Amino acid sequence: WKLSPMDLESRAKWVEYSKAKDDMFLHTDIEQAPWWVVNADIKRNARLNCIRHFLSQFDYQDLTPPKIELPPRQPAENYTRPPIDSQRWVTEYYGVD
Repeated sequence: WKLSPMDLESRAKWVEYSKAKDDMFLHTDIEQAPWWVVNADIKRNARLNCIRHFLSQFDYQDLTPPKIELPPRQPAENYTRPPIDSQRWVTEYYGVD
């Protein structure tokens, strides 16, 4: 996380920015072209919430493919995988219990 000099300057104008935003919403938030506000205190959650909201605005057909039964893998004749620790791995930040 970082703060730039502009970030510090903008804090002094927070009330002015907020008033301008409120005035803009008052005059431009219409049923045909609404504004949506996103709680962005946690950026990852904000992005996921935006994606979900955006997708919820459209009717779409469920295209989930049917489940398939995979055949067993062929035996690894004449092949030995290299040791895991001999390779560079990307850190798993997500999907880890």
